[in-house]
Amino acid sequence: MKKGYFNKAILLFELFRQHQINGNDLAKAESKSAYLNEKVDEFRLLISMAKDVLAGRYHMNKWNLSIIVATIVYIISPLDALPDMIPLMGWIDDMTVVAYAVSKLTDEIRKYKAFTRTGAVNYSKT
Repeated sequence: MKKGYFNKAILLFELFRQHQINGNDLAKAESKSAYLNEKVDEFRLLISMAKDVLAGRYHMNKWNLSIIVATIVYIISPLDALPDMIPLMGWIDDMTVVAYAVSKLTDEIRKYKAFTRTGAVNYSKT
């Protein structure tokens, strides 16, 4: 790995490790979601899941929550594998991260959609 990429990866890791997501982050993520083209709905679903977890309405295991938080932090972070300022190309890495997160969270997304249809509080932590 080139030294420049390695240093960026270390910076991103430190950012993710130390960051605690909050309402401002979620609002920023909502505003950036419009740039995600065909992944916009999937990303907005992840944001909704995070909001419901933070509000205590929905519960999930820490691993699944960490995938959602890392995805949101990556999208809102100014440090990217491909900077967002590069026309078209700058959002490809973001869309890829969202697609990867959704692929890892298929069971949790299914549970969450059932939760939103019924409106019942989910206390499952599995």
